[in-house]
Amino acid sequence: MKQTGLFAGIVAGLFVAVTFGTGPSLAGTVGRTAPPPLVLSPNLTEPWVLQLKPQRRAAARRAPTRNAPAARGSNWLRPQTVSRRQPMPQPTRRAAAPAPKRQVAPQFLPTIVDYQGPHRPGTIVIDTNERYLYLVQRDGTARRYGVGVGKPGFEWAGTHKITRKAEWPDWRPPAEMRKRRPDLPTYMEGGPNNPLGARALYLGSTLYRIHGSNQPWTIGHAVSSGCIRMRNEDVTDLYQRVGVGTTVHVI
Repeated sequence: MKQTGLFAGIVAGLFVAVTFGTGPSLAGTVGRTAPPPLVLSPNLTEPWVLQLKPQRRAAARRAPTRNAPAARGSNWLRPQTVSRRQPMPQPTRRAAAPAPKRQVAPQFLPTIVDYQGPHRPGTIVIDTNERYLYLVQRDGTARRYGVGVGKPGFEWAGTHKITRKAEWPDWRPPAEMRKRRPDLPTYMEGGPNNPLGARALYLGSTLYRIHGSNQPWTIGHAVSSGCIRMRNEDVTDLYQRVGVGTTVHVI
């Protein structure tokens, strides 16, 4: 018990001397940073050295912030990769394929054929069943063109002469046609959109014509109201080869 009391006294005196300081020791600390205070352990039965526990420095250590660089052993030079949600790939829309261009069947394109018929050179012969127009030539041949003819109920046959020629003719649908087709205009100026096309050859006093067409894919078919249709290129060629007064036989 005496040892315990003596030891406690020594510790208490040392605590007072260190905490408050006296005399030369205080003077020696002027201008210096005071050491951290000593904290006694509550368990006074422990050896006195263990009772003097220095203030923990853990509080001074701050947890590394989010923006602080990593320790030198880690990959602190490696750029950080940010996980971003990639946009879903959009399906590519394919451009619509252009509509196939409607053309004349090859057999109705212009050509030269042998001719042994009874008509003299310069005469036009139209075979409505075969859908061909022949221009008889002097060397025993004929220039043959494909044509469109009258649809069922509008067929006709006969012989007439060309009484008039016109380039890019205007169109006045007859009353009978407008009665069947109320949507037709009473007059249409000549041009690429005109159903009579680039050229017209008028046949006698009839309402029939040999004319061009802005619908060349109809050549070779029975589609008209009795007129003879040709491609614009073909009727232009025929227009240059025949004149007013040329005989036309429709069979």
